[in-house]
Amino acid sequence: MTDLHAAAKRCLDASDPAEKLRLTRETWESLLAGELHAEPSSPPPEPIGAPGRPAKPMLVNARQVPQRGLGSTEGRAALVHAVAHIEFNAINLAWDAVYRFRGKPDEYYRDWASCANDEARHFAMLSARLTEMGHVYGDFDAHDGLWAMAEKTADHDTARMALVPRVLEARGLDVTPGMIERLRHLGDTRTVAILEVILREEVAHVAAGTRWYRHCCERDGLDPVDTFFELLHEYMGVSLRGPFNRPARIEAGFVEEELDRLASMALLA
Repeated sequence: MTDLHAAAKRCLDASDPAEKLRLTRETWESLLAGELHAEPSSPPPEPIGAPGRPAKPMLVNARQVPQRGLGSTEGRAALVHAVAHIEFNAINLAWDAVYRFRGKPDEYYRDWASCANDEARHFAMLSARLTEMGHVYGDFDAHDGLWAMAEKTADHDTARMALVPRVLEARGLDVTPGMIERLRHLGDTRTVAILEVILREEVAHVAAGTRWYRHCCERDGLDPVDTFFELLHEYMGVSLRGPFNRPARIEAGFVEEELDRLASMALLA
């Protein structure tokens, strides 16, 4: 196989987590070796549907996901599971960005394949931590908010780049430092070490979203700041919850005007 789009689809469709991780690693290594290319003759993408995923976890409305305190091992395991679920979804989101959107520069495909590889590594670390805590991925209910946004933006590359990495995934930049502090206070240094790796690398993933969002805006002659808020209103219709991790978001390519507007909207929400 030399077609990167087909290889991305194979990763996307894999339902067994171990198989998805294996295919992701192999696809990334093949891309690095120059064995895969975004072939112009590749068949057009199929309409978006559910990605490959295991039968569990059970997917429920976000409001139905139980909130557990971190004072117990069970509560900390639920937190690790929730982050693992985000990372599993992020693997699929990255591969869908490679598979679905055609005619992009080679750097675009390399960025998102690299993100998929990182997310797979994050998921593997979290899965191993879950095992140490007496659980496996699928033991707790989860929600499908990330993939739901992928479905909404399947035909709109600008919206996808604006809203999945720069809104939904960027939320991790805001909340992870607080999780790290609480877990450090509880003495859970193993989970802290994993979350520190994820936080550091997620900045680069959000930055990739910023880079390609601005590329889309430049292509279409759009103002990136105004368009971001227009898309936010059109697709989400709500203000984002603050506070925002300004240093991490600045590092990920947000500009001060965006952050000021986000902060003012959050205060009004």
